[in-house]
Amino acid sequence: MNKIFEEPMYPYSRHADQDAARPVRHKVVVIGAGPVGLAAAVDLAQQGVAVVVLDDNDRVSTGSRAICFAKRPLEILDRLGCGQPMVDKGVQWNVGKVFFDERQVYEFNLLPEDGHKRPAFINLQQYYLEAQLVERIRELQQQGAQIEIRGRNKVTAIDAQPDHVALEIDTPDGPYGLEADWLIACDGASSPTRRLLGLDFVGRVFEDNFLIADVVMEADFPTERWFWFDPPFNRGQSALLHKQPDGVWRIDLQLGWDIDKEREKRPENVIPRLKAMLGEEVEFQLEWVSIYTFQCRRMEKFRHGRVIFAGDSAHQVSPFGARGANSGLQDSDNLCWKLALVLDGKAPESLLDSYDAERIQGADENILNSSRSTDFITPKSEMSRILRDAVLDLSEHHPFARPLVNSGRLSVPCIHDGSPLNSADALDGPARSRPGAPCPDAPLDDGFLLDHLGGEFILLTINADAPDLIQEAGISVRRLALSTQANTHSALKERYLGDNASAVYLIRPDQHVAARRPSYDDNLIRQAIRRATGKE
Repeated sequence: MNKIFEEPMYPYSRHADQDAARPVRHKVVVIGAGPVGLAAAVDLAQQGVAVVVLDDNDRVSTGSRAICFAKRPLEILDRLGCGQPMVDKGVQWNVGKVFFDERQVYEFNLLPEDGHKRPAFINLQQYYLEAQLVERIRELQQQGAQIEIRGRNKVTAIDAQPDHVALEIDTPDGPYGLEADWLIACDGASSPTRRLLGLDFVGRVFEDNFLIADVVMEADFPTERWFWFDPPFNRGQSALLHKQPDGVWRIDLQLGWDIDKEREKRPENVIPRLKAMLGEEVEFQLEWVSIYTFQCRRMEKFRHGRVIFAGDSAHQVSPFGARGANSGLQDSDNLCWKLALVLDGKAPESLLDSYDAERIQGADENILNSSRSTDFITPKSEMSRILRDAVLDLSEHHPFARPLVNSGRLSVPCIHDGSPLNSADALDGPARSRPGAPCPDAPLDDGFLLDHLGGEFILLTINADAPDLIQEAGISVRRLALSTQANTHSALKERYLGDNASAVYLIRPDQHVAARRPSYDDNLIRQAIRRATGKE
C-alpha cells in the first residue's frame, strides 16, 4: 500500500454530540467510509443535505481491493467532483485478451466507438478513490456544507423506529447515542448493520477460492486485461492479470475449493505460484495478499423502513466482471437524489421504494452475469469442462463462439426498463437512450453532454422548442437546448435522435432518462415529472 495512506485520514476527535444530554438527531447518517458510503455523503452534501459518516476505522482501506472502475461510475464521480483526478491517476484500458493454455484465442474492445469523455475502464487502487472522496469532503466543508466523517466511531446497536433510527456508538472515549432521520448502511459484505437488524442474504456461495496478489514490479506487459484458462503455470485453473499505477500489478489465481486459506496466504506459498507465472528471473515485491470465495447473494429488500442498504452490504458478486464497487456507486447515485427530495418535502417517502425496485434489478443482473461467469470459469462437472474447452478452442478461429466465452462479463450500467418512474416511450428512437437508460455521452462543441446533466431534473431538447424553466409539483426543471445543426458532431443525432428530426428528453438527477417524446407537450411532460418523482 502507498505509504502516504498508512496515517489516519479522518482521525478520531471528540464531538459535541458525545456530551449532549440526550442523543442529537441528524438528517442522514451513513455507516461506512468505503467508496459507496463516502460517495453517498458527497452526493447528499452537494444537494444541501446535512450528513454524518461513521466509520470504525480512521483511514482508507489497505490493499488494492476494488481496482477496475467502469465508464458509468467514472461519469458519476465526475458529478461528485472526483472523476478527473481518478482518470489522471488511473491506468486507462479498453482492450481485453483471453488465453487458453498458452494461446491467445481472441481479444475484445469495450469501447469501440469515439465520442465519450471517459474510457471503458481505469485501473486504480481503491484507497486512491477513498482518499479522493475524503479530500472532496474537506473541500465541501470549506464551502460550508454540513458534512463530516467521524473516525473510530463504531455502531454497536441500532433501534429502527417508524420516524427515525437510534444508534449506540462506541468510541475511544466511551459510548454515546445518536439519532438519524435516515440511515444508509454502506458497511461492506459483512455488514454489522445487517447483523444488528437480524437481516441476511439469499443466494449462492460457489465452491472455489481465488488468491489475490498485488505485486510491485517492473514489467512490460501492455495495459490490457489478460485472462487465462488452464495456463501452464496454474494447470486446471484460471488466472487474471491487470496493471495498476505505481508499478503495482493485480494477479488473481484460482486455487480450488478444499484449501487451507491461511496457509495459502503465506509468502512462502504465494511467491512460488507467482514465479511460476511471471518467471524465476522476474523481481517483485508482495504488497497485499488476500483470498476470496465466489459469492452471488443479495438481501431480499434494500430498504427497511428508514434504514437503506447500498453496495456490498446489500449485495455480493464475484470479483470477475468488476461489479462490486461499480454497482455500489450506482446504488448511491440512484438513492441520493430521491432521499434529498423526500427530505426537502418535494417527494413522498414512497419514492424510495423505486430505489428498491431499480437497484434490486441491477443486483439481479449482476448476480446473473456473475453466476454465469463463475460457472464458465469453474466448471462443476467433466462434461461442463469439455464443453467449455471446446468453446475456447473454437473461439480462436470462429467469431460465432466468442460471445460464449465468459471470463467475467464486465460491468455495464443497468437499464431500468419497467421502472415505476418511467413514462411510456413516445419516440421511436435509439434503444440506448430509451426511458430507464443512463444517458449515453456525446461530444458537443463546448465539451461533452454529460457535463451538462446531473444533480437536477433537466429537459433536454434537440431541435425542439420548449420553456426554459418548468415548475411542477415543487420541482424545477431547467431546459438544455441543443441543435444538431449548431453541433458539428454526429454522435448526438445517432445516440438521441436516430431517424427523428427532433426529440425532447426528461432527464433525472442521476442522468437516467425518465421520458422522451418527438416534441414538447406541456401536459405530458408535466405528467412525466410527477411520475418521475413518485407523485403519480
